[in-house]
Amino acid sequence: MSAIVQLIDLYHSYPVGQSRQTVLHGINLHIDPGEFVAIVGPSGNGKSTLMNLCAGIDKPCGGSVTVNGRAIHRMSEEQLAIWRGCNLGIVFQFFQLLPSLNLLQNVMLPMDFAGCLPRRQRRSRALQLLDRVGLTDRAEQLPSQVSGGEQQRAAIARALANDPPLILADEPTGNLDTQTAADVFDLFAHLVDQGKTLVMVTHNEELAAAASRRVEIRCGRIHSDSRLESVSQLDRGS
Repeated sequence: MSAIVQLIDLYHSYPVGQSRQTVLHGINLHIDPGEFVAIVGPSGNGKSTLMNLCAGIDKPCGGSVTVNGRAIHRMSEEQLAIWRGCNLGIVFQFFQLLPSLNLLQNVMLPMDFAGCLPRRQRRSRALQLLDRVGLTDRAEQLPSQVSGGEQQRAAIARALANDPPLILADEPTGNLDTQTAADVFDLFAHLVDQGKTLVMVTHNEELAAAASRRVEIRCGRIHSDSRLESVSQLDRGS
C-alpha cells in the first residue's frame, strides 16, 4: 500500500533575528490511506509546522513532502493552489469561515474555486454535506448566527467539498467544549470509516488516545509513534 503522506528527512527553520531557529529535525513519517493519526506534543515543538508542510502552506528547508503521489515541495504556489483544491481538506482551530457568506455559500466556495465539480451540482452537494454534519436547517445562516460547534461542523463540510482523500485538522476542537469536541471527533471517526485519511493536531490526550495512531513530536523530532487496531470510542462518562 502506497503512503498517502510521505515525509523524508524533513527539516524546517524560521528566521529569528540574524539567525534561524530549527523547529523540525529530520522527520520521517509515512501515513497510509485510511489512517486516523493524532499528532501530539507540547506547544512550540513543531506540530503545526508539520501540518503546514503537509498542506503545502510552508516549504521545507530540507527533505521531501509527498502527498497523494505528488512531491508538493517542488510545486509552485499556483500549482499548489490547484492541487490543494481537489486533493486536500483543511480544518482550522478558528473555523475561518467567511463571515459575509452563509454556511451553504461557505461550503460551496471550494467547489467554485477548484472547479472539480460542474456548477449545476455544487449547491446540491453542499446541501448534502451540511446534512451529513447535521446542519441542514442552518444552511442559510451566517457564521455569527450559529454556535462554535456548528461553525466547526460547517468547516468540516467545507473541507469535504471536493471529496479529497486527505483531511488535515489543526487543533479542530481547541475552541469547543468537551461534549462538542467529542461530537466533532465522532464525525472524524465516521469519515475514516468511510475511507478518508485524517491527520489531526491536538492537545487533547483523550482524543489522541482514541485515534488509530498517535505520533508525539518533541523538540522537532518524533518522540513516539504508536498504532492501535482501530479508532476507539470516546468515554463520555455518565
